[in-house]
Amino acid sequence: MDRYLLVALFGAAGAVSRYAVDTLFGSVSPGQFPWSTLVVNVVGAFALGVLIELGLRGVLANPNWRIALGVGFLGAFTTFSTYAFATVRLVEDSAVTLAVINTFALIVLGLAAAFAGILAGRAI
Repeated sequence: MDRYLLVALFGAAGAVSRYAVDTLFGSVSPGQFPWSTLVVNVVGAFALGVLIELGLRGVLANPNWRIALGVGFLGAFTTFSTYAFATVRLVEDSAVTLAVINTFALIVLGLAAAFAGILAGRAI
């Protein structure tokens, strides 16, 4: 199957999954912490860590699967732009403390999740 089609199909699944997480957490009101954005980015960092490690170890040898899952699904599921927008919006809403917490939470939790994903991939 063509890689562009794989990216499109898995990207659609990732976008729908992202929307489902947003729906689960509800809409963000001004000055509220953007939990859904943090969750998708941390989960995505973990999943990409597992995916890359499995690819490096040859467990997931087919590059089409790595592209479909990594670029397609996780590319559509995670979102830096929404994180950046939500953080700027918190500052505009005078919720500067939450903006700082959001920034550090994504960095710390995202890196920890990626590392945990690599370790999980090595354990498989």
